[in-house]
Amino acid sequence: MPFRQMGLSAPVIEGIQAMGYTEPTPIQLRAIPLILSGRDVIGSAQTGTGKTAAFALPILSKLDQPAPGPRVLVLEPTRELAAQVETAFRALSRFTQLSIGLVYGGVGYGQQNDSLRKGVDILIATPGRLLDHLQRGTARLNRVEYLVLDEADRMLDMGFLPDVRRIIERCPAQRHTSLFSATVPPDIAALIKWAMKNPEVVEIGARRSPAETVKHVIYPVVDEQKNDLLLALLQQVNFDSVIIFCRTRHRADRIGSLLKKNNHAVAILHSDRTQKEREQALKGFRDGLFEVLVATDIAARGLDIPDVSHVINYDVPQHPEDYVHRIGRTGRAQTEGDAFTLMAVADKSHVADIERYIGQKIERTKLEGFSYQQSVLFAADGSIRKDKPVLGALLRRGRTFRPRRR
Repeated sequence: MPFRQMGLSAPVIEGIQAMGYTEPTPIQLRAIPLILSGRDVIGSAQTGTGKTAAFALPILSKLDQPAPGPRVLVLEPTRELAAQVETAFRALSRFTQLSIGLVYGGVGYGQQNDSLRKGVDILIATPGRLLDHLQRGTARLNRVEYLVLDEADRMLDMGFLPDVRRIIERCPAQRHTSLFSATVPPDIAALIKWAMKNPEVVEIGARRSPAETVKHVIYPVVDEQKNDLLLALLQQVNFDSVIIFCRTRHRADRIGSLLKKNNHAVAILHSDRTQKEREQALKGFRDGLFEVLVATDIAARGLDIPDVSHVINYDVPQHPEDYVHRIGRTGRAQTEGDAFTLMAVADKSHVADIERYIGQKIERTKLEGFSYQQSVLFAADGSIRKDKPVLGALLRRGRTFRPRRR
C-alpha cells in the first residue's frame, strides 16, 4: 500500500515524497492506521525499520493547523535521539505550518526558553531537562493531545522512569499515547497499564534476533592482543565506515587515540563529551569526514547513522540485548553489514548469555595471517575450541533448556 492510500494529510504526503520515500515499512504499515484511528499503540521493531516515521506521520496528519500547545510531546532518553527525532519531524512537516521545539540537557536554557515562550506545536524532549522547565514554569503540558514514549526500556535503564511518570501526570488524561520499546520488563509493563488505554501491540520481527542482513562472528583472542587484532582487522577488512563499541568512556578514549596514531580518521562519542563535541562527531561520521566512530553504548540504540558497513565490539556487551542493538547499527534498511566481536577468556560467560538470548550459536573465526598467542580459547593444534551447544542446538536435539538463575 503506498503512503497516499493510508489516509495521511496532503502536506504530509508532500513531505514524504520530498524525502524520497515511496512505500511504508512493515511497522509503518501497521502503526499508522492505528494512530490515525486514535488507538494507543505499543510498538516493537528491529532498528532501521522506520519507527520514527511510524508515529510522526499520523500525528502530523492529525494536527493539521497550528494551535496553542505543545499538542505533541515526544520523550527520548538521550540528547542525540531527541535531536535526531526533531530533524525527522522537521523534514516530514516542511509543507505544514507546524512549529517544533527541542529541549535537552547539557546546553543553556536561553534558546529553549525563547522557543517555549513563542509556543510550539510539537515538543521533543529528554525527561530531566523537561522536568526542569516544568518546575521553572517555562513549559506547560496541559494541551498535550499526543504523547510518545520512545525507547522506553532505555529510559528505564537510565533511571528516567520516575521522571517519566511525573511528566505524564502533567499531561491531560484524555490523550493518545504511543510507546516504543525493544523489551517490556515488569516496570515498563506497569507503566503501560497505568499510562495507556487498551493499547494495540505492533511487533515486527523477533525482538531478540539480529537483522538477517547482518553477518556476525566472534574473534577469540587473549586480552593482551585485542589492540593488535583490532588494528589488523581494520587493515585487512574492506570497510566504508565502522563503529567500534567499548564498554567504558575511558576505553573509548584510549582506543580512539590508538587508532588516530595509526592514521585512521576517528570520531569519539560518549557521555563525557560536550554536546558540541558529540554533534560534531556524529555529523562528521555521517558526512564521511571520519571513517571510524569509537563509542560507548550511547550510540547503540536508535541513532540513524546510514551506510555503516561494519560494527566491531571491542568489548563484549554485558547485557545480551545490547549486542542486538549494537550490531543493528549495520545492515540497516535491507542493506548488508558485518559485525565482529573480540572475545577474551573473561568474556565467555557474557557470550554464552548472548547466545542464549538470541537462540543461536555465533560463529568463531580467526583472522588469517595474525599471530595468535596460545590461550584456553584455542585447542592444542591452534584451532578454536568448541563450546557447549546453546539454546538453538539444544532445542533441535529435543532437550529441555532451563535458564540459569541470576
